[in-house]
Parts: sequence; C-alpha cells; structure tokens
Amino acid sequence: MQDRPHFQLFIDGAWTEGSEGQTMTSQNPATGQDWASFACASGADVDRAVRAARRALNDPAWRDMTQTQRGKLLYRLAELIEAHAAELGRIETTDSGKLLAETAAQSAYVGDYYRYYAGLADKIEGAVLPIDKPDMHVYTRREPIGVVAAIVPWNAQMFLTATKLGPALAAGCAVVLKASEIAPAPMLEFARLIERAGFPEGVVSVITGDAENCAIPLTRHPDVDRIAFTGGPGTARHVVRNSAENFAVTTLELGGKSPILVFEDADLESAANGLIAGNFGASGQSCVAGTRGLVQRSVFEEVAGRIEEKMNGVVIGDPLDARTQIGPLCTADQIRRIEATLAAAISGGARVRFGGAPLDRPGNYMAPTLVECADPGAETLKVEMFGPVMSLLPFETEDEAIALANGTPFGLGSGIFTQNVARAHRVSSRLKAGICWVNTYRAVSPIAPFGGFDQSGYGREAGLDAIRDYTCTKTVWISTSDAPMANPFVMR
Repeated sequence: MQDRPHFQLFIDGAWTEGSEGQTMTSQNPATGQDWASFACASGADVDRAVRAARRALNDPAWRDMTQTQRGKLLYRLAELIEAHAAELGRIETTDSGKLLAETAAQSAYVGDYYRYYAGLADKIEGAVLPIDKPDMHVYTRREPIGVVAAIVPWNAQMFLTATKLGPALAAGCAVVLKASEIAPAPMLEFARLIERAGFPEGVVSVITGDAENCAIPLTRHPDVDRIAFTGGPGTARHVVRNSAENFAVTTLELGGKSPILVFEDADLESAANGLIAGNFGASGQSCVAGTRGLVQRSVFEEVAGRIEEKMNGVVIGDPLDARTQIGPLCTADQIRRIEATLAAAISGGARVRFGGAPLDRPGNYMAPTLVECADPGAETLKVEMFGPVMSLLPFETEDEAIALANGTPFGLGSGIFTQNVARAHRVSSRLKAGICWVNTYRAVSPIAPFGGFDQSGYGREAGLDAIRDYTCTKTVWISTSDAPMANPFVMR
C-alpha cells in the first residue's frame, strides 16, 4: 500500500526517523494485512531521549514550573485526550484488533487519570520534624525522582501509560515512554497530544523498537532513575538485571492467572456475566483476565450452562464494527500458543465444551473457548494464554476454593461471587492477589491502586500513593542558633 500511514518517533520535542533508518511494519489483526509502518529507535536514539529528559529536569522551563502549573498542563492533556478519544481508539483498534467500543471508551476514560494526578500535583507535601536536638529546624521535602523509563505493552496502552505518565509528570519527572514494537501506533499518535498540551521539550519522549536496540539500552542507561514496566515475567527478569547497571528504582506490573470463585449462594446470573467479562472481555487479552473459573460443584453445571447459552449468539467480527462483541487477537503467535496449551490440557483429561479452534477467516481470529478441567494441573489453568479461553474447575468447600485460587505463582487479580457478606470479607482476606473484586470484575479507577503479588510483580500504580513513588525525600537541617558551630574535635 502506497498510502499506508507512517509513524515517527517523538524525541526532545521533535518528530524524527530512527538514526539508523530502521523501520517496522504493523499488521491489521482483523485482515492479516500490513496497514502502517513506524520508525524504530536505535541505541543512539535512546541515548538522545534520555539525555533530553535529563536536560529538561534542569531546565528552568520545567524545573522552576510550579506544581500548580504542572497540574494545569495535565488538565490540558486530559482535555485533548477526551477530544481525540475516537481517533485514538480507531488507530488502536486497527493496530491491535481490540474492539473500537473498548479502545475509544478507554481512551476517553484515561482523561480522568490525568485529571486526578493534575489535582494531586500541588498536594505533594513535606513535613517539619519534631527533632530531638535544640536550635535545629529540620524539614523534609519531596523532589522528583528524576528520569523515568516507562515501558508499556500493546494490550491496554492508553490506560497503562496514564498510570505511569500521570503521576510522573505531576511529580515533576521527565519521562521516556517506550511503546511496544507490537502495535505502537496509538502511542506515537498520542505523542502529538503531549506536544500540543505544551510540555517543555524533552519532558516526554515517545519511542519504540526491539529489545536489543531500544528496550535494553533504555533500561540500563546510566541516566535513568526509575523504571516503570508492564509486561511479562520473562521480560521483567531482563529489566531487573538491566537495572543493576543504574540502580534505577523499579516497579513491575506483570501477568496473571487470576481466579474467579463462584460459591453456591451467589447470584448465578451475575456470576456467569462476571466469568464472561473476565475471560472474553478484550478477547481475553488482559493481564487480569479471570481465566481460572472455580465453581462450587453444586452449581457447576448451571453456571457452565448459563455461560454456554450466553455465548451462543456472540458476534465475532470486524473490531471497527459496533455490532462486534469479540474481535481478533493481536498476533498470530497467540493463536499458536493457545492451540498448543489446549492440546496439552485435552491430553490430560480436560474437555472442550465449546470453541477450541481458530476461525476459518482472514485475520487472527480464535473461537471463544470453554474448557472443563478434570484437575487443577490442567495446562489451561497454568499458562497465561492471552486469548478468549475460559477454564472451569469444580470445588467442594470454601477452604478448597481458597487453596486452588492460591495454587499459582501469580497474584494479580481475583474475583468472588457470593451473597454472603461475611464470606466475601473472609475469602478476600485470604486470597493471594493484589486486587479482589466481589460480585463484579475488571473495574478500575484512578483512585484505586493496581498491582500484584509474587510473579505478578511489585509496586502499585494509580491511587494516592503512586505519585510518591515518583519522588524522593530530601531532609534539610538548619541551625537556628546565632552561636558558631562547635569545634568538632572538642567532645562534650
């Protein structure tokens, strides 16, 4: 295609090609055809972006800007995002295959994240300490931690960027945002809004590229002070190793195999809807996907039947079509991974109740799949597939359900469906997960912290405390005595 769009890098306030002229092509997952190209950063480009961020931190245009003024820039960015949400959504849908209804709505909603942190920008406070020494005035102040490397995956780009960029800018940091080399177009388009919002040059750069030429040089760069990473555990291990080169403070938001527990006293209609939302929302391409449905045996068949009935008429098709309810997966590799995982589960005794195969049509389409598992060792209960596959496993007692839910190295999301309030509190306190939804699923808010336990990462994004993670504490000691400082060689 001669007229396909081309997206450049945004470095130090300027649009640029990669210094070595390298480019990549992006495919439309709904058609399997190339639809756009984008420039890729080299190590030299990464260095230029980081150096620009370091310079911006010391530039009076950003350094001396009041926190209230920084908040106003974030308010402006929120307005621009909301005004261009439909356009950003269309680009993201074309690039990643996610439903337009979801990408446009999510783009509009993340404006609230920037607005939330805009309001917090001038609420970053220190404290006067009641020090135990006379004639001393001692106080703390919180200062920007420095240059931030923010690394986001393709599956929820606008949301995962907002949880990093919002608090970082409110705190006064400078940010190099690294978009995934898979479907980066919306992030590169988003950079236009950052430019229009009026942030000084170098405060935010947006780049993309492969691991060797972009991600590795960024995460080990000596001028990076903080790394905020969302992605898979395998990549995270490399990020942590790289951070040993610069001692950057690092937070990780990784994957999961989130359980949804359905007890016999639950509203079963609500539970079925929660399982569907948790597994087939975003075509299963969500780090908090509730892919382990644990259902009390006495209601197992009824819950499974309700799911089958609801999925019977689901509309699979073009993600740009408002009638579509499930779209394609972002990459063909995801389908191959799902097929291999399903085959292993079936060989171990699992049964596919519906779906289970790719659809015979152009693009990366996988049929929504329901797997009934015979035991907790089934492969589909262990592997994060990032696709529309729901696994159901029966349990007998509350203690068994909790043990099954916690029987994983991951701990990001979890869900409980019960009408027993005491049980809701009791079980949620025992689940090994950073997020627990009760009688709902996949709800988010800028006010609520987001993050996991164990191999789902560490640190939290969103919420009040997140902004503090982008600052460091300075303690200031001031002698208030008119007398000269005592001779240090005279001990009293």
